[in-house]
Amino acid sequence: MPDDRPAPTGSEPGAQAPLPGTLRAELARRREAKQTFSPSETTSLLVPLCTQLGELHRAGAALFVHPSAINYEDDSLSLDQAAALLPPSSSRDKACLAPEERNKNAGGDARATVFSIGAILYEMLTGAVVGPGMRRPSEIVPTIPQAMEVVLGKALVGDRAHRPGDLAALAQALHNVAPKASMPPPAADESHLDGEDGVEVDISLSLMPPPPTGAVQVLIKPETPPPLLIGPLGQVAPDSAAKKTLERLNELKAGLEGDPRPRYVVVKEGMDHGPFNAVELLQQIATGSFLGDMVLRDTLSREERPIKAWETFEPFAEQARLNSEVEKDRKALDRVVANERQALGYKAFIAGGAIIIALAAVGGWWYRTRMTRDDSVRVGTDNAVSIDVDGGLATSKKGPGGAVGGGIGPGGYPVLAGGMSCEAARDRYVEEYNIGGGKGSPDLTAGQYGGVLNRGTYMAGCGVPSSMSVNICAAVQNGRAVGVTVRTTPPNAGIASCVTSAVRGLAFPANPKLDIAYTNFEAQ
Repeated sequence: MPDDRPAPTGSEPGAQAPLPGTLRAELARRREAKQTFSPSETTSLLVPLCTQLGELHRAGAALFVHPSAINYEDDSLSLDQAAALLPPSSSRDKACLAPEERNKNAGGDARATVFSIGAILYEMLTGAVVGPGMRRPSEIVPTIPQAMEVVLGKALVGDRAHRPGDLAALAQALHNVAPKASMPPPAADESHLDGEDGVEVDISLSLMPPPPTGAVQVLIKPETPPPLLIGPLGQVAPDSAAKKTLERLNELKAGLEGDPRPRYVVVKEGMDHGPFNAVELLQQIATGSFLGDMVLRDTLSREERPIKAWETFEPFAEQARLNSEVEKDRKALDRVVANERQALGYKAFIAGGAIIIALAAVGGWWYRTRMTRDDSVRVGTDNAVSIDVDGGLATSKKGPGGAVGGGIGPGGYPVLAGGMSCEAARDRYVEEYNIGGGKGSPDLTAGQYGGVLNRGTYMAGCGVPSSMSVNICAAVQNGRAVGVTVRTTPPNAGIASCVTSAVRGLAFPANPKLDIAYTNFEAQ
């Protein structure tokens, strides 16, 4: 049969526009106008159609019954038998097929057509299609008679083993809902809708949700408002795309919440998980436990395909995927920020250390370059007398006793205890010493002492200004200053005490004899 349908209209992505003159085209027109068929209209249209279909099946026809294969002319319906031999292509038409017909190339029998009539009736009344998330017709159109909902519940049983198969009984039941809306069909036993030929109709297996028994559950509530955009005049307005997405999700959620039955099984890692009701399934999808690529099976309709291929669940799977990506991006950003903070901490530490080293170097340079030095180290000889150690410690000419406070060291030289002034140390230890002659010779050279005292870096922590002169006298024995005298010009007791402590901490060349060294730092 040649396909002369117009190009797609965009109402269903990737689908062709309905063929004019078909029930599908009329349904699309009314859906666009936000209109539906009334209960009396559906009765007047479907009762004769059921009679026609029953006769075709009794003649052995196997048919795909869906709105695109049904002609709509002069307010009446008739089957296009040629079109009914081909499986439908649009998702709305496929939803009208019995579960056992889907994904097959052969049409169904009368039992399958009972399901199709129920699905067509549901879409005519509500504008929606049967499947997950469908709502009871009276929830959408409150004027729908309860008796019509009862007929729908029986016709939409997913398991054919528990579904009625008598189209005449279905026509009789629909006529009885609105007797004045249609011509009476051939007499039939309406009780066959409850079971026949050993088939017991099980209404609990119907795709129609059961009547509400309590408060409606609330599953999805946005934790934060939809993303905001700044308008032309600085006004803050909700992002229209985000708002539409949220409205769509809430609409789907409302339908899914209406069916509390555990009917969904998910195949994860080769194992069946479930069954879950719709609320539980959405929770699993939202938390990332079930992904869009995993197979979902509806135990009522016997359909199974990836979650992302289910029109009802795909938006939730996509939203969960986007949320997961956003969360991954957020965590990645947190890691980058943490690493940057750590790196900045290391950089600050290194920079601080570099500054300290630079300051120390500048301090040393300052003392080396900003202060002039008298590099001569003079060994004191004034008022000195020799000490005869021939038989022990002799008495000094300076006074009685000659105590030095540290005992006698190797070679019989007196050892001073330290902590004295330079002059006091010299007075306690007098040795005959004449540079270049006399009874002795210098123990250590002036350069050896000057190499320690004349550096001046030991004063870096004492805050000596460039305008101050510093004169240092150090009495050195055994490598340490046992006597120190510091004088500053202008006088400053705090700086003098600091420099004194610094000199006492210096290490000099070791010699058992006492030597006295002088150095002077002149002000600039």
